[in-house]
Amino acid sequence: MKLPLDGLTTSYELHGPEGAPWLVLSHSLACSSAMWAPQIEALKGEYRILAYDTRGHGGTEAPPGPYTLEQLADDLHALLGALGVERPHYCGLSMGGMIGQTYALRHPGRLRSLTLADTTSRYPAEAAAVWAQRIEVARAQGMAPLAEPTLQRWFTPAFHARCPEVVASVRQLILATPVAGYVGCSQAIPRIDLTARLHAIDCPVLVICGADDPGTPLAMSEEIHAHTPGSRLVVLPEAAHLANLEQPEAFTAALRGFLAAC
Repeated sequence: MKLPLDGLTTSYELHGPEGAPWLVLSHSLACSSAMWAPQIEALKGEYRILAYDTRGHGGTEAPPGPYTLEQLADDLHALLGALGVERPHYCGLSMGGMIGQTYALRHPGRLRSLTLADTTSRYPAEAAAVWAQRIEVARAQGMAPLAEPTLQRWFTPAFHARCPEVVASVRQLILATPVAGYVGCSQAIPRIDLTARLHAIDCPVLVICGADDPGTPLAMSEEIHAHTPGSRLVVLPEAAHLANLEQPEAFTAALRGFLAAC
């Protein structure tokens, strides 16, 4: 489904029974709501799931950037308002986790819970050069040269060997990402600097991280956990960046248990 919101046509899916608690799913950079397929299948009997495509990704429009995390959080706010979604649970991975942190601080009192998976609350200064290089490659050559290095970061070697079909499906999501959307979001991501404000988040927080994530390493999740009073930290062994796909059962079990307690 698509909805025009403040000049941006946003693509989203709804799953699960009406009247059930809301669960919003927000994807990583260079993916789409499709990356949440295992969690949607497992949880759609218990929750009313809103899985949406971030600005510049999937079926959502990709206007010229740069974007900001505040803008991406406001996109979400507009979508929730248009659909009449109040006090949802929120689960975001990587970029989705950054949007979730920004949203929780920008719109206090609006979330029932917040799950932050394989993400960070800040990047070191030297990361800016890495993001600038990726932006340069995308602008000059498109998404194809970025696909393989990204997949190497996102999945462990064992998973590449064990589940090549999943890796191939994610490769297609990367290749399908509009350059404008990738660049716009990549300009927003390295600017995140929320660690010192995490204590102000006013809902329960779950932090999930793949033990072998090289993109947003465990130390980044530990930092979020340390600065968010009352938060929980779950580390998933044998998982890299897209832990929800590499260890779907363990990821979903952690998420389900947390949501049930909120």
